[in-house]
Amino acid sequence: MQAYQPLLQILTQAINSQQGVLNTIEPKEMYEPMAYILGLGGKRVRPLLTLVGCDLFDVNANHALQSALAVELFHNFSLIHDDILDKAPLRRGSTTVHEKWNTDIAILSGDGMMVKAFDELSKSNPVHICDLLKLLSKTALEVCEGQQFDMNFETQTTVSVEEYIHMITYKTAVLLGCSLQMGAICANATSENQKHIYEFGKNIGIAFQILDDVLDVYADDEKFGKQVGGDIISNKKTFLLLKAFELANPLQKEELHKLLQVTSDSLNDKVAKVTAIYNQLNIKQIAISEADKFTNIALEHLSKIYANAEKIENLRTFALQLLNRQM
Repeated sequence: MQAYQPLLQILTQAINSQQGVLNTIEPKEMYEPMAYILGLGGKRVRPLLTLVGCDLFDVNANHALQSALAVELFHNFSLIHDDILDKAPLRRGSTTVHEKWNTDIAILSGDGMMVKAFDELSKSNPVHICDLLKLLSKTALEVCEGQQFDMNFETQTTVSVEEYIHMITYKTAVLLGCSLQMGAICANATSENQKHIYEFGKNIGIAFQILDDVLDVYADDEKFGKQVGGDIISNKKTFLLLKAFELANPLQKEELHKLLQVTSDSLNDKVAKVTAIYNQLNIKQIAISEADKFTNIALEHLSKIYANAEKIENLRTFALQLLNRQM
């Protein structure tokens, strides 16, 4: 978004500088992978939101730069370890760290990034360090808990929609809320403003993940950037699948259970048949309505923040643009 280009430029320069430093430290086997994953780019939404959360209250965003770097370092730590757990070969279109080096190096480099995140945070204004450390520590633990819940779901025979929402809240959404609140802390925002900006980010994150589930099934594959139907092929317990089991009649449930057993042959047929059941149950629209519910909760919190009105509108527009991806 054009309004955030100056902030993005500040952030990019800081991350590039961090990457350059990591490339000079020994042992290189540990630090080069850290520099490598930082260099893969991505949208960098989370650290950008930290700067936005500070700028929103008309405080120079540079006051939140250490927090933004800490968020980016932590996020990339989680990506390195998630890729190991998922046995993923690619990250942002490039080879994952554990594939490019090996699993042992990836684990150690990921650990190093977590430590570097808190080291970077320690360089913040001493007035804010205690609050920042508490928030990032709480969020980091929740993200790890969310990942464990997600892994547990792989072997659980039944998972409720409520359990799924709880999982994505921890695994994905809390870091968006944390990112914004860390910026607000650096801007000396009131506790009330901090609460509302956190809830705004968290609820946008929940909506984003639900819509990501929808996109996996219904996106234009040329625009999506990954295989459409991948969640169906891997039997991932998404909002769509769980809601389908909740609403399906006995025959549809039986068919879904049979389709979940398909692991190698006729995978395209599996995607088509599961999607057909989703269509019969109007699952796509139900999921979009659920995402809209969390979006509206987020916007309600945003409306209660006392800050620069124009910047609040910019944040509202930016959040809606994040959610309005190609179906």
